[in-house]
Amino acid sequence: MRILMTGATGLVGQGVLTEVLAHPGVSRVAVLGRRALGHPDPRVEDLVVERFDELDAVLDRMAPYDACFYCAGAPPLGTPEDRYRQVTVALTLHVARAFAQRNPGARLLYISGAKSDPASRFMPMRVKGEAEVALRALPVATVMLRPGGIQPAHGERSPHAWMRPFYALAAPLMGWGVRLMPGLMTSTAHLGRAMLALTAMPEPPAVVENDAINRLAEGSGGTAR
Repeated sequence: MRILMTGATGLVGQGVLTEVLAHPGVSRVAVLGRRALGHPDPRVEDLVVERFDELDAVLDRMAPYDACFYCAGAPPLGTPEDRYRQVTVALTLHVARAFAQRNPGARLLYISGAKSDPASRFMPMRVKGEAEVALRALPVATVMLRPGGIQPAHGERSPHAWMRPFYALAAPLMGWGVRLMPGLMTSTAHLGRAMLALTAMPEPPAVVENDAINRLAEGSGGTAR
């Protein structure tokens, strides 16, 4: 598998990248971001851009890939609605359109959120729902993953300093939550494994809720099949 990733420096993306690189079937990973990861694994290639709406410098390197794992986003707490919509909808669509044009037979897997719905009264769920609707209209196969609470499984650290104390305090409880409340909680490891499993499926579901994310991850045994 050849995978293009966004959001690899975020808490979710860090965990997904760990699982992707642990998979023996992954031959190439391109990381689109605003700074280079400089990852030691020779399969990892950095695609560095200043902005996600200015991709000219890397367009020729955005193919060929089998899947795009879109893990980038803005924190729903503390982000004004106009900025949250810009990051969640406009920038996501700009990258997704470029990917779809260059990889028409590929698959785009988007980390959305639980209860995403463009008609929701709650801003983050409403905006994520708008992003889902827009992505489904693109000429590429899409899968929307809707996790609830997400436990850092490999010691991932949030890039947002103000969120780190929360994760440090909640980490032990979140681990129990994944086991006891699989419909509400998942982990970065489960997300990565589920995305790999969905990439390998001939006909994956269009929407994958939190409990299905966990089932896919547990059924994969850490690798897609």
